[in-house]
Amino acid sequence: MSVGSVSMQSTGPRVFSGGIWEEKYGYARAVVVGERVIVSGCTATVGGEVRHVGDAYKQSLTAIEIALEAVLMGGLTREDVVMVRYYVVEQRHFDLVGQAIAEVFGKVRPACTGVRVAGLVDPRMLVEIEIEASRA
Repeated sequence: MSVGSVSMQSTGPRVFSGGIWEEKYGYARAVVVGERVIVSGCTATVGGEVRHVGDAYKQSLTAIEIALEAVLMGGLTREDVVMVRYYVVEQRHFDLVGQAIAEVFGKVRPACTGVRVAGLVDPRMLVEIEIEASRA
């Protein structure tokens, strides 16, 4: 993965990335439930800094990379992804996020939901992406 300073750790059924909000808000990056890996919402935050400020497409690719790293740590792969949910702050970003999702998951074809929201935890964040994977 090209996100570099994201260092995932697995503690049994939980995967942690060391992200600042995981500890502050008390959640795991991902949870492994049987043959499923459920990944919390990921943004383009690496090492506590929001990357690609102003670029929803690049933020999407970074968020997906972080989410897929958690899927891998949970024992599954990109081909096992069955659901992608994304949240955008601005209407004009739907196509940019969709483009990133299509590039990464085009042959996998997971279910997908896109939602427009009022805002994310940091105003520099333009998109947040959740992923679920399941071994068939």
